[in-house]
Amino acid sequence: MCCNFPVDWSLRACGRHGHVTYAPDEEALRGRLRAETALGEAWRCLRCGDFTLGPPHGAGPAGDAPVVLRGRALRDAAVLRLIAVFRWAKAVLVIVGAYGVWRFRAHHDAVRRAFDQDLPLVRPLAHKLGWNLDQSGVVHTLRTALGARTTTLTWIFLALLALAALLLTEGIGLWLLRRWGEYFSVIVTSAFIPVEIYEIVEKVSPFRIVILLINIAAVLYIALSKRLFGLRGGRAAYESERQEASLLEVEQAGLTLAERDHRPTRPTTRPTTRPTGRP
Repeated sequence: MCCNFPVDWSLRACGRHGHVTYAPDEEALRGRLRAETALGEAWRCLRCGDFTLGPPHGAGPAGDAPVVLRGRALRDAAVLRLIAVFRWAKAVLVIVGAYGVWRFRAHHDAVRRAFDQDLPLVRPLAHKLGWNLDQSGVVHTLRTALGARTTTLTWIFLALLALAALLLTEGIGLWLLRRWGEYFSVIVTSAFIPVEIYEIVEKVSPFRIVILLINIAAVLYIALSKRLFGLRGGRAAYESERQEASLLEVEQAGLTLAERDHRPTRPTTRPTTRPTGRP
């Protein structure tokens, strides 16, 4: 029997990068984040919420405290960085393709002559295997590429380099968790979705379908989870969500609530006095 344990992204991040502690100048808030132990003072981590021994890593006003990703925000960051790695992998493949086009461009005439000379030699073997070279899609593609002009190959090379640059830029923005990177990723990926749909219509392939579904899922996930283009309240709601997830904000809210509960209440009605009557 298998048990599924939820992943504590905050503890996982602290285990890899260490705890993040901060001493606010506000005494009441400082008291909620600090504890005295037999081994010395301990401060509460702003990421995982556990107390850790030793002096704080930073100090100052609560408003200057670092906004530390925790919980769901850490999970979103992991997903974005996974998408960034996927984009970088595609960029590497595109660069390899651009290099191949450039090398082929340099020896274009020699390769075309070799293809025309060697293709008749392969025909008897292909005939025995039941492969009609005249109707082969691979041979047709090779002939089209070999018949291309050198100028056309140069433009293809430049287009592949531009595509690789877009993918690399997108990966950098997502890895660094920048807002512009999220917008850039959604716009660039959405622009290529019609091309991928056209390729599937031309020739259905499981690989192309999987790539299309991955890109659509990535666009929807980034746009909705990061509230881009005004979705789900836009940037204001996104920043508010980040602040609400901050441990300092949670403690500040708890402190405010405690002060309100302990505040003496004023009587809402005036005491009534009985009129004194004559005997």
